[in-house]
Amino acid sequence: MLKLYYTPGTCALASHIALEESGAPYTIERIDFKTNQQNSPEYLKVNPKGRVPALVTDHGVLTETPALLAFIAQSFPQAKLAPLEDAFAFAQVQAFNSYLCSTLHVAHAHKMRGYRWAADESSFADMKRMIPKTVGASFALVERDMLKGPWVMGETFTICDIYLFTMAQWLEGDGVDLAALPKVVDHRSRMAARPAVKKVLDAEA
Repeated sequence: MLKLYYTPGTCALASHIALEESGAPYTIERIDFKTNQQNSPEYLKVNPKGRVPALVTDHGVLTETPALLAFIAQSFPQAKLAPLEDAFAFAQVQAFNSYLCSTLHVAHAHKMRGYRWAADESSFADMKRMIPKTVGASFALVERDMLKGPWVMGETFTICDIYLFTMAQWLEGDGVDLAALPKVVDHRSRMAARPAVKKVLDAEA
């Protein structure tokens, strides 16, 4: 049985949805950031990075969203969450998810976690002011060049759609102009209507 450590409102939502979409047997355990539970000795034994998500498997613990999504897709191929039979297509999936992880999510993190990059309080404020521009630019690239439609990879639903939906949950909070992202907003609406997504959102509410 897989066990996912998560916190509502974080990128762990993607792994949670992927598990539900895959039909995998799994349990969840909530980590409370408000009480700094992510840095408790107990949780650091699970994930020394002190972050979510973390997925406990029969082989050990996995961290980092792109890795978890790929693992879930490969472990439950019957769910068809990735083009596993096509090496190039699967690499394209990984490239998209890596962009979300390494660029878009990092831009978003400057709003609340500026201390990772600077020590001066004035720098934190400057980073926050840049969020609509930096996050907006990342989503603009997705809108223009990366979201093929109706799903990220075209006609087939994949783990890319799950990850993009998770990132798009933060658009309003990041002050991004939704009018400039009609494809992303439409994609988010269609994702929200999926039964697995509804079930996970209810569970994390």
